[in-house]
Amino acid sequence: MSLFGFFSKEKKETLDKGLEKTKDSFFGKLSRAIVGKTTIDEDVLDELEDILVSSDVGVETTVKVIKRIEERVARDKYATTAELDSILREEIAALLIENKSIDIKDSFETEHLPKPFVIMVVGVNGVGKTTTIGKLAHQFHQRGHKVVLGAADTFRAAAVDQLKLWGKRVDVPVIDHGMNTDPSAVAYDALKKGIETGADVIIIDTAGRLHTKVNLMNELSKIKRVMQKIIPDSPHEVLLVLDGSTGQNAVIQAREFTKVTEITALAITKLDGTAKGGVVIGISDEFKIPVKYIGVGEKMDDLQVFDRSEFVDSLFKKIG
Repeated sequence: MSLFGFFSKEKKETLDKGLEKTKDSFFGKLSRAIVGKTTIDEDVLDELEDILVSSDVGVETTVKVIKRIEERVARDKYATTAELDSILREEIAALLIENKSIDIKDSFETEHLPKPFVIMVVGVNGVGKTTTIGKLAHQFHQRGHKVVLGAADTFRAAAVDQLKLWGKRVDVPVIDHGMNTDPSAVAYDALKKGIETGADVIIIDTAGRLHTKVNLMNELSKIKRVMQKIIPDSPHEVLLVLDGSTGQNAVIQAREFTKVTEITALAITKLDGTAKGGVVIGISDEFKIPVKYIGVGEKMDDLQVFDRSEFVDSLFKKIG
């Protein structure tokens, strides 16, 4: 029986398809590792450890998962390799619960949020940051919410134009001052415009120049200070966008960004094109920051609200 009920059949199918490469890679390796073996012994656990690490779950998280399974096998006295998939499923789901990756039924509803709800989006170039903003804007807009975008990534070539194209595509206004302008001034005007027009959501794009960490930290701090002149408790959310297909590089990026600014939520993109989907588990475990969105396809609606039950169910679907 399904562990969930709020996802549409179409979204569920998209999620299943998006995690297919990860699932096939992981369980292909697992099947080969346990062939001819009946009990979960030390050799099986060693093989499982290698598989989890190579699936970009991460070393520290892998050690936790293996320890949980060892304790469970010791407690149950006897566990077979046939039970390994269900044990893994339960332990990974439990880990996600502990790491604040709570089920968010619909992150695109705004009734319970401050108005306007201000989201500052951060992330290095190439992770799909601007595309993620466009997809967020679309889904908020589709639900009847007024959205304003702020093109405060004024450093990167074409970043402003790319966001303006998304604005036209999803029919939401974009506030911009062009290239090489003060990003905090853009954010200020975006919030001002949002208040004037009665916006429900304001999304601010920012630059992601991690190689100049001090400058980035100063820039993000300035943007926050300037926004708070208009809306004192803004930004209400700082969303870090990570490219799931880069595996452990995404973990490194998360580590670096948490050093320069407070991150309150994560969006992990491009999971449909990679076998590295295990990185979602590792990132959630290491940073204790909620994974709010995952990207599992190119379509507008393929940026999905992350749900641990859905994720684990899709990951284990073939043998569950």
